[in-house]
Amino acid sequence: MTDLSKYRNIGIFAHVDAGKTTTTERILKLTGKIHKLGEVHDGASTMDFMDQEAERGITIQSAATTCFWKDHRFNIIDTPGHVDFTVEVYRSLKVLDGGVGVFCGSGGVEPQSETNWRYANESEVARLIFVNKLDRMGADFLRVVAQVKRVLGANPLVMTLPIGIEDDFKGVVDVLNRKAYIWDETGLPENYTVTDVPEDMVDLVEEHREHMVETAVEQDDDLMEAYMEGEEPSIEDIKRCIRKGTINLAFFPTFCGSAFKNKGMQLLLDAVVDYLPSPTEVVPQPLTNPETGEETGEVATVSVDEPFRALAFKIMDDRFGALTFIRIYSGKLKKGDTILNSATGKTERIGRMVMMHANDRAEIDSAQAGDILAVVGMKNVQTGHTLCDPKHECTLEPMIFPDPVISIAVTPKDKGASEKLGIALGKMVAEDPSFQVETDQETGDTILKGMGELHLDIKVDILKRTHGVDLTVGAPQVAYRETITKAVEDSYTHKKQSGGSGQFGKIDYRIKPGEANSGFKFVSSVVGGNVPREFWPAVEFGFESMMKEGPLAGFPVLDVEVELFDGSFHAVDSSAIAFEIAAKGAFRQSMPKAGPQLLEPIMKVDVFTPDDHVGDVIGDLNRRRGMIKDQEAGLTGVRVKADVPLSEMFGYIGNLRTMTSGRGQFSMEFSHYAACPANVAEKVIAETKEKKAAK
Repeated sequence: MTDLSKYRNIGIFAHVDAGKTTTTERILKLTGKIHKLGEVHDGASTMDFMDQEAERGITIQSAATTCFWKDHRFNIIDTPGHVDFTVEVYRSLKVLDGGVGVFCGSGGVEPQSETNWRYANESEVARLIFVNKLDRMGADFLRVVAQVKRVLGANPLVMTLPIGIEDDFKGVVDVLNRKAYIWDETGLPENYTVTDVPEDMVDLVEEHREHMVETAVEQDDDLMEAYMEGEEPSIEDIKRCIRKGTINLAFFPTFCGSAFKNKGMQLLLDAVVDYLPSPTEVVPQPLTNPETGEETGEVATVSVDEPFRALAFKIMDDRFGALTFIRIYSGKLKKGDTILNSATGKTERIGRMVMMHANDRAEIDSAQAGDILAVVGMKNVQTGHTLCDPKHECTLEPMIFPDPVISIAVTPKDKGASEKLGIALGKMVAEDPSFQVETDQETGDTILKGMGELHLDIKVDILKRTHGVDLTVGAPQVAYRETITKAVEDSYTHKKQSGGSGQFGKIDYRIKPGEANSGFKFVSSVVGGNVPREFWPAVEFGFESMMKEGPLAGFPVLDVEVELFDGSFHAVDSSAIAFEIAAKGAFRQSMPKAGPQLLEPIMKVDVFTPDDHVGDVIGDLNRRRGMIKDQEAGLTGVRVKADVPLSEMFGYIGNLRTMTSGRGQFSMEFSHYAACPANVAEKVIAETKEKKAAK
C-alpha cells in the first residue's frame, strides 16, 4: 500500500479561456506523462478528447488523469469553465482535496471564476492561485491579485513575481527563496537558469516577502513571538505555516507564469506538493442518514484500515461500456469484491477497475483510500450514490444539482431513430445530472431540459454524432412557474353517494403566498377532531399533487402555504381518498381566486464590451427588460452586470457580436424567479393555451 501523505487529489478550474486545459497539458508534459504536447487551439489536447471539445476549443466534461512529481502522486481533474457545465466543476470539487484556480493575466477575475470560486468555498477546498497568460497583451499580475481580493473577497499570498511582462515576460522570482527562474528562447520547460533577483526588483521582492512571512507566522504563536522579537524564521518553518494556512483557507498562495510558453510551471507543481493537503489532512466527509439527509455525527475518516466507503461522482459511457468514476474515502477495494450501493440497497460485484488518463486507461487490481479511479460495467449506480462495505452500511453527504431553466422539444426523424433515442438519452441523463428528459403527454414530443442554449446545443450534437440519432429540434422553451399573490379562506365539500358506502370529506382551509423559494408548505391547526389526524396527510397529498399544474397555464406552482383549520367527517363514509379528492377540488376552486401570477426565470447576465459600444449594449439590455446592476471599467473594455429574463436572451450572442464588431462576450446563469409583467404573461398564457388546444 502506498503512503497517503504522498497523494494530492487536485482540480484545475477557472473561467472559459483562462488556460486550464493548457495548464494541465503542461503538468502532464513536465511529469513525463505525455511526450508530445497537444494544443487546445489545434484541437489536439489530451484532456479535451470529445469531438465537440476539439472543435470548439472548450472543455465540456471533466477529465481525470494521474501523474507523478517528486515521488508524489497527483490525481488531476481538468474541469470545464463554461457556465452551462458548472455541474462538472461542482461534482469534481466535491471529491477533491485541493484545487488550482487559474486566472487570465489580462482578463482577470471573470464572471465564471466567481461562480467556481463560490463552489470551492462551499466545498471548503484548499486552493492555490495561478495567474496565467502573463505573455499576453494587457497582462498585469498585481492587478489580478488586487481583483482576487476585491471581487472574490479572498486573501491571495504572493509567492512568485513576474520578470518582465507581455512580450518581455522571461521568468519568475521565487519570493520565499529570493531566486529568479529565467527561461531561454527555446520554449522548452526544462531550459531555465536560476539566478539572483534582478536589481530593479529587489525592493518589490523584499516588500512581498515581508508581507508573506508576517501572514505565514500568524499560523504559529511561538514563531510569531520570535518574529516580533526580530528572529527570522527558517524556510522550513515558513513553508510549514503556509501549508497550515492554506489548508485552513486563511489565504491562497498565488503563483504566476505562462502555461503556453512553459514558464513558471515547475514552481506551481512544487507548491502542490508543499502546500496542498493530502487526503488525510482535509476535514473528513460527514456521513448522513439516508432517510432524512441529516448528518449523523460520524465521518468517513480517510484511512486504509476503516471499512470501504466511496462516492460515485461521475458516469461516463464510452466504447468499452459504462464507466463509473469513484473517489475512495476509506478502506480498500479489490477486483472481485462485492460492495453495497446504499442509495438502492443493491450489491454489485467489482469487475474491471481502471486508472484513467483522459480517455485512455490502465487496468488495476486494487485501490485504496484517497484514490480516484473508474469501475467498468456497474449497473444501477448514479452520480452522488455512496458505495460501501455491505457489513457497514453508510451514506456520504449527497450532491445537490441545480434545476434546468431552458428546454427544447425534439422529435426523431424516423422510427429507427426513436428507438435509438430512448437508449441514448438514458445514458446521457446518467452522465449529466443537470440534463433532464421528459415526454410531453399530449404531443408525445421528447422535451430536453438543460442549463443553457450551449448545453442543449451540445447534447443534440452528441445525439447526432455519437449515437447517430437524427432529430428535428423545436424552439427553446422557458421554464415558467406560477404562484399566488393574495390569501384566500375557503371551504370545500366532497360527497358522493351511489350504492354501498359513499365518500364524504369537508375541509375549511386558507391558501396564502409563501416566502420566496419555500416551495409548498402545509400546516394543520384543526382542533377537536373535526378532521381526524389520520386524514391530514391525505389532505396534504391532495394539495401537493396539484402543485404540478397551476391555474393560469398549467405551469408548476411555487411558494404556496396551505393551512387546514376546520372541516367535518362522516363516521362511515369518510376515508383518506375522500379527503384527498376534497383537497384537489379545493385547489381547483380556490387558486383562481388567490390572484395567480406567472413567474419567469431571471438570469444573472455579465456582458463584456469594448468602451465604444457600452451605450448600445446597455440600450439593448434595457429593451430586453433587463435591470442594469453594475458597470465596471477594465483596461480593455467595460463589464456590464444585469438581471435579464431568460425569455429575452435567446440568440443574444449573435446580436452582441453584431453590436460590438465581434469583440463582445457574455455569460449568464440562473438567478431567481420573478413576476412576469402583465402584457408578457397574457401572451405566454394565450400561446400555451393555443398549443394545448391545437393538440
